[in-house]
Amino acid sequence: MKTINIAIDGPAGAGKSTIAKMVSKELGYIYVDTGALYRTIALYITENDIADEDIEASLGKAQVSLKFIDGAQRVFLGDRDVSDLIRTPEISMAASRTSAIPAVRAYLFETQQKIARENNIIMDGRDIGTVVLPNADVKIYLTASAEERANRRFKELSEKPDCPTYQEILDDIIKRDYQDMHREIAPLKQAEDAVLVDTTELNLEESAAAIIKIINEKTG
Repeated sequence: MKTINIAIDGPAGAGKSTIAKMVSKELGYIYVDTGALYRTIALYITENDIADEDIEASLGKAQVSLKFIDGAQRVFLGDRDVSDLIRTPEISMAASRTSAIPAVRAYLFETQQKIARENNIIMDGRDIGTVVLPNADVKIYLTASAEERANRRFKELSEKPDCPTYQEILDDIIKRDYQDMHREIAPLKQAEDAVLVDTTELNLEESAAAIIKIINEKTG
């Protein structure tokens, strides 16, 4: 039985993960957050203070895995559920650098493709439609202006006592965009056959509805 694969790419803060979760729940697909895999490797490297030249040799000890618990994806590093630990700004920036390392990409590549071969999935990341799932049934490039992405992030963090300023968040997003789009290996870009969805003027429900419509139109 043929599986259906949906690829969603886009810059940091565009809402890919949140929207992809909403869409996957509505359609009954498995949601795969590939960014979480790279963040977990970044956490492993950071926690163990591994030098760049030693990363490739140490990957075999990382033991990164995905588990689906009550329909939700959880990420494990060995026996530890690190799903929450990988969401800090420090790990986000480290993941952007780590994801450009060829050995890291090769290590996680087969994990992602195996899940896609065996399930109807929605997978989001930076290079899903261009590299990981080039033959995906539907490809979507999800984006929003840097200012709107910073505004959303600022609202999300504003209740916390150590919340960075709006300008700091905006600067971080612009820096992250540049890193992702200019890295030598699999840079962030819109696949030629991807549908562009700009959510700058849309809320989460409207964004999810737009993507569901595209998926239904393309998969019949």
